[in-house]
Amino acid sequence: MCYGQHQAFSRDSLSSSARQQPPATENNNNNNNAEDVVDNLRDRLADTEARLARARAREAELSQRLEEMKRFVSVMEILETYLKRRFREQQDHVDRLFKSLPKDYTEVEKRGDQTKAKEL
Repeated sequence: MCYGQHQAFSRDSLSSSARQQPPATENNNNNNNAEDVVDNLRDRLADTEARLARARAREAELSQRLEEMKRFVSVMEILETYLKRRFREQQDHVDRLFKSLPKDYTEVEKRGDQTKAKEL
């Protein structure tokens, strides 16, 4: 055998031999499998998009509820501050009333309360 009688290997010759067409039934099976895979991926993508849409809607709802709660807390804090101030004002008013009473009157009141307690 001489070296010149054989065809030299080239990339084209190697890739063309590797790309030999499979039989028709095998080709159809491959196409069916590929279509099934694509359909499966499309279904999964649709499910994922639907879950994402539901999650976004839930997030929007929760954000709205959070803002409402923040407003409610702000109103409650304002009410608390107001009520504390009014309570202090009432305490001051009562203290001023008691301080304006004569000492004799408060002692008479105390003795009167003790007498009433003994009578009961």
